[in-house]
Amino acid sequence: MENKKFEVIIIGGSYAGLSAAMALGRSLRKVLIIDSGSACNRQTPHSHNFITQDGVPPAKISEKAKNQVLQYKSVAFINDLAIKAEKTENGFTVDTQSGEKLVTSKIIFATGIKDLVPPVPGFKECWGTSLIHCPYCHGFEFRTKKTGILANGERAFHLASLVNNLTNDLTILTTGKADFKPEQFAKLEAHRIPIIETEIAALEHQEGQVKNIVFTNGDREIFDALYAGFPFKQHSDIPLFLGCELTEQGYIRVNEFQQTTIDGVYACGDNTSRMRSVAAAVASGNLAGAMTNAALTKELF
Repeated sequence: MENKKFEVIIIGGSYAGLSAAMALGRSLRKVLIIDSGSACNRQTPHSHNFITQDGVPPAKISEKAKNQVLQYKSVAFINDLAIKAEKTENGFTVDTQSGEKLVTSKIIFATGIKDLVPPVPGFKECWGTSLIHCPYCHGFEFRTKKTGILANGERAFHLASLVNNLTNDLTILTTGKADFKPEQFAKLEAHRIPIIETEIAALEHQEGQVKNIVFTNGDREIFDALYAGFPFKQHSDIPLFLGCELTEQGYIRVNEFQQTTIDGVYACGDNTSRMRSVAAAVASGNLAGAMTNAALTKELF
């Protein structure tokens, strides 16, 4: 790149990053977005619960957003991978995989998280399509269908209470001894929600659509959808190297202004919140952009 100095570098150019860039571009801030093209929902066929974009493929939403953001001439975008960032006396340097060394006053991390999908046959292929995480994002499309909840304890009970409103054919799959309080067992029984404790050996599917769950005892049962929540890690290690604190759940700790525990560093989107949706990412990105602009204004005015 010819000019390597920016007011803000946004690492991650999906929904949250693009939303932050729009807020900054509209304030004429010199911004660079660095994105490697690995959005976590790239396998999901349609995005839902985002007003004006309901049912639109995620890639089309981000493509349209990118085109709109880049109409603001102070915003630039490169397809690259940020691999390192260091604090300097006046801001930060950011190194990329292609060999660029860039300078910026502020950084916004919109890097998302990486799901640690278990190596069970069919899980990876179905994740985001019919092996799903959120009833608000996916539940309506599987209403009245045979649905499983792959969880145990409080999480399983919470999901069952939400999904029960969408289907009368619901089963909890604990893959081990069920761990519910007596009153929870009673409520699940009252709502006729059975529990299967047998471990899952595989998901039989067709192009990501679950057809059967195969259990380790050889049993096989038809399902149309399966809710699950898997462990995750931060998609980028750079915030940790800079010293950003994580929450107990593993998210980047931010305050109500999307500011991390490191001065001059902001974060937004899935890397900061359990509210994992396109709409939530866009909202937090918009706030991160505005608050970063406010910090710059305070320093320069």
